Amino acid sequence: MAALQLPRGLCGRLDAQPPPRCAAQSQARTPQRRRHQPALGDGACSCSQPSAGLCPERPLCTERGRSRRRGAGECVRAMADQAAKTDSGVPAGCVSIVLLAGGVGKRMGAKVPKQYIDLRGQPIATYSMQTFAKMKEVGEIVVVCDPSWRYVFEECAERSGMNVPMRFASPGPERQDSVYNGLQEVSPSVALVAIHDSARPLVRAEDVLKCVLDAWDVGAAVLGVRVKPTIKEVDDQGHVVQTLVRSRLWEVQTPQVIRPDLLKQGFELVRREGLEVTDDVSIVEAMGGRVVVTEGSYTNLKITTPEDMAVAEGLLDDMAPKAAAAAAS
Repeated sequence: MAALQLPRGLCGRLDAQPPPRCAAQSQARTPQRRRHQPALGDGACSCSQPSAGLCPERPLCTERGRSRRRGAGECVRAMADQAAKTDSGVPAGCVSIVLLAGGVGKRMGAKVPKQYIDLRGQPIATYSMQTFAKMKEVGEIVVVCDPSWRYVFEECAERSGMNVPMRFASPGPERQDSVYNGLQEVSPSVALVAIHDSARPLVRAEDVLKCVLDAWDVGAAVLGVRVKPTIKEVDDQGHVVQTLVRSRLWEVQTPQVIRPDLLKQGFELVRREGLEVTDDVSIVEAMGGRVVVTEGSYTNLKITTPEDMAVAEGLLDDMAPKAAAAAAS
């Protein structure tokens, strides 16, 4: 397998200024929120000469299960890449993806975990990985999976020519344990961590970017969609307690994008208090922190049952002409 290239922009200090927004984006954000200055890890590389040899401070690059450190010359080039902003105004390579792929998926009733089931010619889990890898804002992908399934991601990276570095972490007994394990593999110099369920293959890059921008401003954001049906709260006997106000209800999705320092503080609280959380931004909520819900797309469904597979296949068929046109342009 060809060696995976090293992170874009993970060497050197990130630009701490929040990105500019266009007028349309500003109008869509109601109510107006106070801008938040991200707390960034220093992550500075001390090597400045290409002749300095291997840089001991830089993250490891996965290459067929082996690791190597980048040379000092690579560090210098990465620092130059970092200085450039993306079209969104966010520094290139400032986001680390934690891709959760360690679930069992019992409700699917398949012989393999649902995220590895074939969906129109490739495993479900690899769709979102390829989407993230094409985003300039993404500097690395940490896949949380059982070691026996790592080859799925390695082969996909080689086949698609993915130039974003990939690391692996082992899953834990609960979701929050898997997220914690993935967080340990995140480079210290990234500004944001985006946690994504690999069973959501159809996440759109433009929605991810909106969520990244909101997290850049506030510290934590999650993709979500407005709830369509009427929701009622019932008691243990099945009697209606109240009808909830639908206009204030959102179904949250992934990715959930959080500043790594907030996430680490939250995990300390969760462990100290023995809390259980079912999603990642709940960790920030437990600390009393603010979380923004970024409006996403209903197509970002989570594949849980065979019926979901049929819906995903139909959506892929609908998207195929647009994807082909984009590839040809």
